[in-house]
Amino acid sequence: MSQQSNIIDVTLQNFQQVLLEGSKEKLVIIDFWADWCEPCKQLMPVLEKLANEYSDQVILAKINCDDQQELAMQFGIRSLPTVALFKNGEPVDSFGGVKTESEVREMLSKHLPSPSDDLIQQAQVAMGEGDANRAYTLAKQAYDLDNTDMAAIKLLAEAAVDAGRLDQAKELVAAIPMVEQDSDYQRIKGKLELAEDAADSPELRALQEQVEQNPDDLSLKLQLALKFHEAHRDEEALQLVFTVLTKDVNFEGAKKYALDIINSLPDGDPLAATYRRKLYSMMY
Repeated sequence: MSQQSNIIDVTLQNFQQVLLEGSKEKLVIIDFWADWCEPCKQLMPVLEKLANEYSDQVILAKINCDDQQELAMQFGIRSLPTVALFKNGEPVDSFGGVKTESEVREMLSKHLPSPSDDLIQQAQVAMGEGDANRAYTLAKQAYDLDNTDMAAIKLLAEAAVDAGRLDQAKELVAAIPMVEQDSDYQRIKGKLELAEDAADSPELRALQEQVEQNPDDLSLKLQLALKFHEAHRDEEALQLVFTVLTKDVNFEGAKKYALDIINSLPDGDPLAATYRRKLYSMMY
C-alpha cells in the first residue's frame, strides 16, 4: 500500500483501501472523532504519538464523523470518541471514551508482532537451510527477549539439538508443560533421544573407562575431550580440558583445544561465555 504517511483521513473514497487492504499489511487503528468533541481532542494526540512510534506496524485511520456520516452509520457509532482496531480486514478490538497512553499501548501490544517473532522466523529459515549454529543464535536471542514464549522455547530446544547442545536441549524439553506437549514437542523429544544415542558410542565409552583407570593420564583425558566434542557433548569436553589445564596450564595444546571447542559453539551460547572467562582468567 503506497501512502505518504501512516496517519490518514478516511473518506468513502479511500476507506476500502485503508481499512480493508491496509489491514492486511498493518494493524489499522480507526479513530472516530468530531471537531466539537473535547474528549476526542484529548485522545487524538495519544493515538498520533503511538502511530508515529509504531509507523512500520500500524496505520492510524481518522474518520471525522461530521464529514463522514455515512461511514459512522455503517460502523454503528453511538458515542465519541470510539476507537476500533482492524487486522486482515476484520475488527479485532475496540474501546470508547478516553484512555491513557499506557492503556492504549497495552491494547496495541496484544495485536502487534512481538520483537521475538522476527527472530523466530529467521531462526526457522536458518534451520531449514541446515545452519544449526545460526538457528541456535537467533532462537537464543528470541528466548532471551521472552523466555515464556513457547514458540521460542521449542525452537531453541530443537536448535540446541541440531547444534549439539544436548544438555541444554534436555533442560528446555523437560520444562515444557504438559499442555504444550504437542506433535512439535514429540518430534523434538524424539530428535533429542536419537542425538543422545548417537553421542554415546562404544568407542567413547571404552575411552571413558580408560580415563577412569588412569586418572593422571592427561593425554588420555584430552583424547576423551576431543571425542566428547566430536559427539557434540561440548560441556563434558570443556570440563575435561579444564581439568587438564588446572593440572598443567601449558600441557601439549590443551589451551588450543579449549579455544577451538569454545569458538565452535554458536554465538550467544552461555557455555562459550562461561568457559571463555575461565580460560582468560587462567591465561592472564
